[in-house]
Amino acid sequence: MSAMKPIVQISLDVTNIKEALETAHMAMRAGVDWLEAGTPLILAEGLRCVEALRAEFPNTPIVADLKTMDGGYLEAEMMAKAGATHVVVMSQAHEETIRCVVQAGKDYGCGVMGDNLGSADMVDGAKRLEDLGCGYVIHHIGYDERRGIAARGERAPNPLDQLKEVVAAVSVPVQAVGGLSLEQAVQTPEYGAPLVVLGAPLVIDSDRFQTADGNVEASLRKICDSVHGFGDVRVKGEVD
Repeated sequence: MSAMKPIVQISLDVTNIKEALETAHMAMRAGVDWLEAGTPLILAEGLRCVEALRAEFPNTPIVADLKTMDGGYLEAEMMAKAGATHVVVMSQAHEETIRCVVQAGKDYGCGVMGDNLGSADMVDGAKRLEDLGCGYVIHHIGYDERRGIAARGERAPNPLDQLKEVVAAVSVPVQAVGGLSLEQAVQTPEYGAPLVVLGAPLVIDSDRFQTADGNVEASLRKICDSVHGFGDVRVKGEVD
């Protein structure tokens, strides 16, 4: 059993480099630890967005949210060479693809985050990712899934529903993603998940974190202070 200090990661889910860099600077001033080149940003700008983030923030961990399903080694290699420190592969990918991403991670010193989105059994999906060598698990309820179920008048699933089960099932650090309120995201270390991810553009809409003048940076700083003030989170396995 090891301990890990909580980490705040901001997902730059924008569609151009200029906005991504502006948001990233604001986030870093507020105390964010990791930057994520979100899937929309990667789709819009490709490798250039990771290169731009690396040039601007030479010492900051950068997650490339590739959601890799095939061509695992090449995709991970390209992003690592562009400056990413972490890449994302999906639990629904073929096991050989996951193994390829893991191998590329070893070859290029890049962490591999396995995403269980779409797994028939989310806990089994998380275990599969760890068994195949992923150093982190992302417990993820997808946007379309949440929206579609809610549109039918049913309760949409929330990552917190099974987060404790996922954390108990694996020995690597866990991150919960998908439809969380700010309060819920900040609470995830209490579930044993030390990697707290916040989406951007940010909508600071909670009573707990809203500032009087609506200053997003100040609100984000309060969130970072709250997460960092939690203390160590126990993780069963070794942390990269």
